[in-house]
Amino acid sequence: MPDGRTTPRAQPSLERIKAGLLRTTATLAIELAHPTGDTPDWNALEWRLATAAAVAHGVAGQLHTYVHWSNPEWTWFLESQHDHVARRHERIDALLQRIDTQARGIGVPLVALKGTALHAIGIYAPGERPMADIDLLVSEENQEHAGAMLESMGYVLSFAGWKHRVYKPADNANVACLGEHRDTPINIELHTRIQERLPVATVDITSCIYPRSPAPGINPYPSHGALMSHLLLHAAGNICNRTMRLIHLNDISLLAARMVRSEWLALWGDGTTESPWWALPPLLLVSRYYTGAVPPSLLYELESECRGPLRFASRHLTLTKASCSELWLHAWSGIEWSRSVREAGQFALNRVRPSAQARQERADMVRTQLWLQASPWVTATLWRRALAWLKHPVTRMDTMYVVRAALEQTSPAWTQRPGPAVTT
Repeated sequence: MPDGRTTPRAQPSLERIKAGLLRTTATLAIELAHPTGDTPDWNALEWRLATAAAVAHGVAGQLHTYVHWSNPEWTWFLESQHDHVARRHERIDALLQRIDTQARGIGVPLVALKGTALHAIGIYAPGERPMADIDLLVSEENQEHAGAMLESMGYVLSFAGWKHRVYKPADNANVACLGEHRDTPINIELHTRIQERLPVATVDITSCIYPRSPAPGINPYPSHGALMSHLLLHAAGNICNRTMRLIHLNDISLLAARMVRSEWLALWGDGTTESPWWALPPLLLVSRYYTGAVPPSLLYELESECRGPLRFASRHLTLTKASCSELWLHAWSGIEWSRSVREAGQFALNRVRPSAQARQERADMVRTQLWLQASPWVTATLWRRALAWLKHPVTRMDTMYVVRAALEQTSPAWTQRPGPAVTT
């Protein structure tokens, strides 16, 4: 990176941004898994893109703790993010305590999911892992009671999708910034099922996650194995949709280090669920970066349960390919997860002719996601989007949102060097 002297504003092309995201994401993944402390030889654009990658992959807090590079702007950015995540964690923790008290009062059992559970068992310290929202599992018969409880706490139902209901504070006001902000509203996602579409048929592991004898209030997962099952299914859904994050790989590797052989058997459930074929791709991706984190015998067992096309694709999968660090949209990504020719055909049909439910989900995303609201692409007709794809590669909106924020950011060390603008 240049020294403190002023440099002219650059105009990076999309090709430079794509190459920079690939290089920085790969470096962050390798360094987080096995820190060396060697400062990368990146140019000014790549350092900016590294902040975008750190935010998109949710690892700024982990990098602050474990990766120490000699760069003042980078250090300032990580310190700022760690502080925001830690302060936001305090708010989330206080809200969880309120929810627990309220749920005990009305006799409703809940299970705190994913990031909340990882913090609860000491995998992370405050400031190390961001949480976009609070995920809670509730039985179907208690869903309405739980929703009414949240509304009594000042929340309103934002939208209801096939996976969950999303509740937002009634006085919700989004904070537009790069990465985490301590004042960002805390949303609550209420689930009655733990499930993912892979890519058409649904995999449901609720029976493995919900406690057999839950108590009113917030309950933990039944076991480390149950938590791992959820992390892996969630990761599988993200890989299928190319929304994988490095923090998810980190979650799995850290939890795996605490598990004994018998706890991995939870992946096979209680005999009422199908084989965990979907666990192979995320575990292979974890083992690519976190050497020794996954027992080789487990990978061997899962390979026999995973279809050939997906097994082959997973062996060549990288974090960049599976995440928003891949700049271009791909129309048919995820089709390799199909378990039959018929399912692949249904997947293609859904892309060409989305169902009414899919169109509603898209409309809900546009209405509630800040990064979509300024993009004409998402509201364009299907045929206009198809025509655009034929003319040139189409950039991912989520990626460009965070890239633009990174290129426009300022810090005490950056005040004399404004960030470059993006040309599309």
